[in-house]
Parts: sequence; C-alpha cells; structure tokens
Amino acid sequence: MLSNQSFINHNKFGLVNFTLLPFSAVFFILSCIRLWLYKFKILKVNDASLPVIVVGNITVGGTGKTPIVISIVNYLKSQNKKVGVVSRGYGGRFSQESIEVTMSSDPMHCGDEPLLIKQQTEVPVAVAKRRTKAIERLIKKYALDVIVSDDGLQHYSMGRDIEIAVIDGHNRLGNGLFLPAGPLREAKSRLKSVDFIINNGSSLEGEVSSEIEPQEYINLLTKEVKGLDYFKGRKCYAVAGIAKPDNFFSTLKSNGVKLITKPFPDHYAFVEKDLIFNENHPIIMTSKDCVKCNPFATDQMWYLSVRAKINSNFYQQLESKF
Repeated sequence: MLSNQSFINHNKFGLVNFTLLPFSAVFFILSCIRLWLYKFKILKVNDASLPVIVVGNITVGGTGKTPIVISIVNYLKSQNKKVGVVSRGYGGRFSQESIEVTMSSDPMHCGDEPLLIKQQTEVPVAVAKRRTKAIERLIKKYALDVIVSDDGLQHYSMGRDIEIAVIDGHNRLGNGLFLPAGPLREAKSRLKSVDFIINNGSSLEGEVSSEIEPQEYINLLTKEVKGLDYFKGRKCYAVAGIAKPDNFFSTLKSNGVKLITKPFPDHYAFVEKDLIFNENHPIIMTSKDCVKCNPFATDQMWYLSVRAKINSNFYQQLESKF
C-alpha cells in the first residue's frame, strides 16, 4: 500500500488521476512483456565489443542524471580511460541514422544534453534514435575503452555490462504508478537488477549518495566567472527549461538571489525573444539551457555551473566491474 507521503510530492505525478489508471495498467503489462522478450532472447540484444555503462532511470522527469553522466565520464578520463558517450538526442531534429556531436553542434539538431556532455567532457559523443547505431559509429571511428550511455535503461536492444539507475532523492518514485497516471517507466522491482542506484539529493542504505553542487556563475557572452555570492541580494530573472525547474530556483534562492522566475517546458527550444524581459535584471539559467542560447547571448545572461558530487567509494566499485 502506498503511504500518505507517496502522494505528497512537488512533481506533477504527486496525486492520482484515477481516469488514467487503465492506461497505466496497459503500460505496465506492455513493459513487462517487452522486458520478458529481451530477457529470454526472443528479441535481439546487440552486444558491443567493449564495456557499455548505462546511466538511466525508471521514472520520467529530471533526476539530475546528466551531471552524473558528466562526472562519471570525467572520472574515467582521469583514470586514462578512452571514453565515448551515446545518447538518443532527445529533441534533436536530425534525420540521419546517427550523428557525431561536435563542440559547435546546433543543440536543435543533436539535442541539448548531448551537446552539454560534449562541451563538459570533450570526449566523442554520438546520438541516434537507436543507441546501438551510435555505439557502432563510435567504435568504427575511435579506439575506446568504454562507452557510457546517457539514459537508455529501457533500450534493451542495446547490450550493457553495467546498469546505473539514478533516483531523485526527494521525490523518489512519485506516487508509485506507471505512466501516464504516475512517473514510472518500469516496475520498482527493476531496481533490484541494476548494479548501482545513485540517490541524487538524499541517502538511503544500499544506495550511492550524490549531490548536485553549484560551482560558479559564468557569463554566456564574455565567459566571465563569478563566485556564488555574486548575485546575493540582487534581483534576477531565473530561467529554466528543465523537468523540475523548482529545484534550480531553490538552489538560486539558497544562494541569496532574489528571483523573478521564468519556467519553460523541459527541452524548450529557446529563441531570442524568450529572454527579452521588461527590466534589465541579470538573467540566470541552467547549463543545459545555456547551450541553446549561445547564438543570441548578451552580457546580461549567465548560467549556474554545477557538478555532481558522488560518494567517492562509488568510482572504485564501478571500475571493479569492468
């Protein structure tokens, strides 16, 4: 039985819309059948010639997964591993079977998260609707030691050696129901089969604790860097086109910023007029959003740089698995 607290959440899946329950039941049945078909090799699994680490989640909505992917990739780089990253490129408008992301790629073409990963890790990144095609592209072009998949826990046609599920430490699994009545893509029991559960924002026995830490403010146009107290006590516009904008707004408030909040839909395709406001206050946005605003950047625009601080024991345990 779900506890009362399970229904009190800050995301859109906190309360139950009972009219959606039949659709959730169908989604649950189909997801179970699909998993069973791959588990018993009725549907083909494409195994790669080198280790594949999948970093995903069993819920929809933001869990802080992308900063965790970036931290894992940068750690592996620091250990002299040659790393590649694959992604579906959500929101990207590419028509090719797969594309490689460059430092100057158009986020409208390749997707905002793959471009952010590329810019913050400088490793080879490829996107494809079928991630196996992105893996094939990277293996053909580069001599890699390991591939990290940004999301793809449910992309079972892609073989994997290590599975990492990221959970929002505050909302956990929301109301515990399947889409569309709740946030679940798969059953909670799926967590028993993954290698690691990273609890982003909290701690629980058996899970790896992680925190998304703000680092500094960076100007989009001038690249000027300022400390976290720079906007303390100042009124600023806070722009966020992410799944859970309130998390971003709370971080800014905790650093003393007086906010005029401007939330947008997740993966929103910003255009110049979206960031023209009545007053000339500084505009602070997320690092994921800023990659889409560089073409029309002004010195009024800043982004908050963050990093995922993961329990240090995790990295040694991760390396021991491949």
